[in-house]
Amino acid sequence: MVAGDGSGAFRWKTESKKEVYRANVFTVFEQTSTGPNGKKGKFSVLEAHDWAVIVPVLETPEGEKFLMVRQYRHGANSISLEFPGGVVETGEAPAAAAARELTEETGWASQEIYELASVYPNPALQSNFFHIFIAMNPVATCTQSLDENEVIDAMFFPADEIRAKMGSGELRHALMVSALYFVDRFLAQRKQNG
Repeated sequence: MVAGDGSGAFRWKTESKKEVYRANVFTVFEQTSTGPNGKKGKFSVLEAHDWAVIVPVLETPEGEKFLMVRQYRHGANSISLEFPGGVVETGEAPAAAAARELTEETGWASQEIYELASVYPNPALQSNFFHIFIAMNPVATCTQSLDENEVIDAMFFPADEIRAKMGSGELRHALMVSALYFVDRFLAQRKQNG
């Protein structure tokens, strides 16, 4: 059987859903579901807004560079080097959110933005999507416009340096690994097509 073939052989039926905790960025529900084997189980489901990330790629004579942001992440209690991104607001298109986050966090913008993928950040617990975009050859347009609790530095790095270090040090954010995968696939196809 192929995953996603629509057979429903693995599908569970939601019997009830109760909110147990609400925070400013997510809501936790306790869900009772019946499995395809007839057994019932209780599951925690986290509902949150979709997220969008945008990978700004600057093509220079010295090679490709990524525009990235460095910030403190409370969950990991550490500094993280990431591509710009954030929450897709209610009623906002993911592409608009990605472009907005690029400008707010870096002060740069691009007229050449492509949607690469929409993936689940963690389908075991979360219901939201993670939307991945690429921005080719961004230009400086304004100063940063950060949220009240954001402290972010934006800077360019050689793309090959980021590729080599991804998964270590400040580059251990799993969603950034996903974004880099789709960006590299896009760039390879772009070069192949001339």
